Amino acid sequence: MIIEAGLKTCHWGYFDASLDPVVTVASGSEVTINSVSGGKAMLPGEGFHVPPELLVLQAAGEPTAPGHILTGPVAVDGAMPGDVLQVDVLDVQLRQDWGYNVIRPLVGTLPQDFDETHKVIIPLDRDRNEATMPWGLKLPLAPFFGVMAVAPPSAWGRISTIEPRAHGGNLDNKELVAGTTLYLPVHTEGALFSCGDGHGVQGDGEVCVTAIETALQGRFRFTVRRDLDVTYPEAETPTHYITMGMHPDLDVCVEIALRRMIGVVSQRAGITRAEAYMLCSLAGDLRITQTVNREKGVHMMMSKTHLA
Repeated sequence: MIIEAGLKTCHWGYFDASLDPVVTVASGSEVTINSVSGGKAMLPGEGFHVPPELLVLQAAGEPTAPGHILTGPVAVDGAMPGDVLQVDVLDVQLRQDWGYNVIRPLVGTLPQDFDETHKVIIPLDRDRNEATMPWGLKLPLAPFFGVMAVAPPSAWGRISTIEPRAHGGNLDNKELVAGTTLYLPVHTEGALFSCGDGHGVQGDGEVCVTAIETALQGRFRFTVRRDLDVTYPEAETPTHYITMGMHPDLDVCVEIALRRMIGVVSQRAGITRAEAYMLCSLAGDLRITQTVNREKGVHMMMSKTHLA
């Protein structure tokens, strides 16, 4: 099943538990989702492929507040609040031959340092898996979706896509490439998964607010889990477990991610919390996910070899 981006399948700038699903699938289903990214000001000019559905979405009207174009939501049959949605990221591919990066005044990790907008269009070569920067650097690509989320709790109402929260959202975690798995706590019937904010490549921190923003195609497998105690986004790669923390204060982000990793390590290794805390100090890696989404992010990684 392929879900194309378009007026009937995209929501721009917000999450809302009251959104009707664009499709309902059984647990264990694989779904391919196409995304687009950017407003009119980010178009590349002649010589590049622009997905026509992006132009249609732009012509229909851009939101007055900043936010992401998201495709979805996808409902997973049987998912209920208290369950966990396992999202296996099976494949991620480019959908266009360009991306953009932009610096804007008053935003980013250094909001006072740049007084003018700087936008660059970055050519992307899918065959070579590389981007060409304006000064000639060939930068290897590692595409992933900056935003992957279930619907937030209905009591939250309509919320921005900018801040990552307990439902996932704008995680901007560069580890979540093809071959990884994301675990999201379900807050509403059907889970209602959406994704977007395609990134060609991003560094930890995403310090100027943007990565290489581009259109992606993702192939996902959605599985409802009732055997997991996950109340906050977690992930795993083939080699590592990942816990996350989101908060305006980076110190608090660290505490959230660390406490959650202590729980993961203690449970999986069968050791005490004190022993898990020691192991996190000796073998865990704290990384700054992003510093620009108002709710900042930190993630902690622990090699699976230490918990066997």
